[in-house]
Amino acid sequence: MREPVIVLEELTKQYGDHVAVDHLSLTIPRGEIFGLLGPNGAGKSTTILMMLGLTEPTSGSVHVCGHNSTREAIEVKRKVGYLPDDVGFYDDLTGLENLLFTARLNGLSREEGTARAQALLARVGLEEHAGKKAGTYSRGMRQRLGLADVLIKEPEVIILDEPTLGIDPEGVREFLKLIRQLSKEEGLTVLLSSHHLHQVQQICDRVGLFVAGRLLAVGDVPGLSRQLFGQEAVLIETRVSPCSDSFLESLAAMDGVTGVDKTANTLKIHARRDVSADIARLAVSAGESLHYLAQQEYGLDEIYHRYFEGGM
Repeated sequence: MREPVIVLEELTKQYGDHVAVDHLSLTIPRGEIFGLLGPNGAGKSTTILMMLGLTEPTSGSVHVCGHNSTREAIEVKRKVGYLPDDVGFYDDLTGLENLLFTARLNGLSREEGTARAQALLARVGLEEHAGKKAGTYSRGMRQRLGLADVLIKEPEVIILDEPTLGIDPEGVREFLKLIRQLSKEEGLTVLLSSHHLHQVQQICDRVGLFVAGRLLAVGDVPGLSRQLFGQEAVLIETRVSPCSDSFLESLAAMDGVTGVDKTANTLKIHARRDVSADIARLAVSAGESLHYLAQQEYGLDEIYHRYFEGGM
């Protein structure tokens, strides 16, 4: 197993009678992109604050890069870059000037800071905007500048808290691609906190499902799928017309089928085995027009629904 970089053990944070984080245990190895997925108010940001040593846990412990975040917060901050959902910059300074200010705060010389800042601006696609005031940057540009800002001290870990809020779809795609490249090329460990299922599934090696302060499940998407849908391991999607009631009744009664979800003329069929051929034969014999039939993988949409809406 790769070296653990983030280790949470029975981490708990309580505000009065409210338990924001409830006995959270989690290990993230070096070089992994880990997605902390959950609805707003689940306790994700509170967990991140404890990792950074910005708030103390009620009980339990958190270690980042071998340092106790509560007792050695300064050492943790030297190793970790943190990008919140809304980055604060000096709007009257240029993008380059903002990075140079951060470089000075981290003890870099003028020459080293300038070289590193210019290289990072090019890396995040802001080289042509380096001389523009940060106050004129779009939301997506500010987040990319924020990424350059957290990288200027060459951290071992970067923590991203809802980093794509308010960014247009193309900007999100470019931002996530950049995170993936940085992790793979430079061995960065990344913790991404989000409630956007598709984005998490796109980029993360593993996912933790987090709700009401508790970590309900951890794994990669195929592993979570097997864990949740073991008795209905196959998902088949088909589109038929006119999609009659009698066809639906026969489909639901088919051997191996455990459930059918209908949206317009598109059906998602949950089954214990691959019943694609049986479905095709049934559609033809029932006089249905079969437009599409394919086996699908369970994704985070289905996993999220099972845990958060299905009462797991």
